[in-house]
Amino acid sequence: MNTPAKLGAYALGLAVVFGATFGVGTAVGGVGTPPVAKKHTAHGETGAAGHSGGSDSGGSPTPSAQATPAGASIPGGLQVSQNGYTLTPLTTTVEPGTSVDFRFTVTGPDGKPVTGYQVQHDKKLHFILVSRDLAHFQHLHPVEAGDGVWSVPLTLPSAGAYRMFADFAPEGGKGMTLGADLYAAGEYAPKALPSAGRTATVDGYTVTLDGDLVPGRASRVTLTISKDGKPVTDLQPYLGAYGHLVALRGGDLAYLHVHPDGEPGDGETRPGPEIVFYAEVPSRGDYRFFLDFQHDGEVRTTDFTVHANDAPASGERPGGHSGDHDESQSGSGGHGEHTH
Repeated sequence: MNTPAKLGAYALGLAVVFGATFGVGTAVGGVGTPPVAKKHTAHGETGAAGHSGGSDSGGSPTPSAQATPAGASIPGGLQVSQNGYTLTPLTTTVEPGTSVDFRFTVTGPDGKPVTGYQVQHDKKLHFILVSRDLAHFQHLHPVEAGDGVWSVPLTLPSAGAYRMFADFAPEGGKGMTLGADLYAAGEYAPKALPSAGRTATVDGYTVTLDGDLVPGRASRVTLTISKDGKPVTDLQPYLGAYGHLVALRGGDLAYLHVHPDGEPGDGETRPGPEIVFYAEVPSRGDYRFFLDFQHDGEVRTTDFTVHANDAPASGERPGGHSGDHDESQSGSGGHGEHTH
């Protein structure tokens, strides 16, 4: 089969998958009320969710969805439009391996590009890009080009399907995360999610995860960072925190974006080696977690595959809520590509 024919069949298959996964996202509903943070709040808070969610990962297992009460919120990132706000990519062609000036807008309920944003964790808008098989991850920082247009240098490393997320809060409005699909032409073979694990490595750093996830409950997750066998006790703030965590549900890329318990300079939070999150995931299944942390002036990213089941969480706070922030669990370091 020639390349155009393969792409046509692939696109048709994606259309079927997208319809199915949107139904899963609707059935799953929101991720529940976020735990009470010391000072930080999660990006993209949307109604009952307090988090945000995305789309479908080719090649990763579909989570076992749990039904939620009627009227529950859809996790963020699964929709290109929400509450009258719509994410619109202006760059429509992206060649794999080639850097482009990628541009997009967010239009408001009046149909005009939004120009007023609240600053959340040092940025007006956070931009995340992942491949649909969750093998590639980028946390980028677009700039305002004027008239409500955002611009960011973007490279899709190889052919395939990708998901972009815009995480923001318009002036006078609540935070949300919108998502849209991007494609790079060429033959594409999705990768399976790496196995769950509790240790990841990057550039001589080792990150160890402790804690378990239970759907619909706030579970304490601790990520401990060491370098060359020694605890790292001088982490540097990055986006207003000692760690920045993005979680995506395998199967539909439901998006969860949170920050650790406490914040730099609050007199209580230590700059390592431990970073504590309170994770609340919407359903059973596998999740991918991407942790950004800064040390010695450089931001590094580790990734984990996390499985949430119905067993009692060892790190869960009494009452199911308290503390701050999201996710975690096991992983294989360095599986995905990570760019800042």
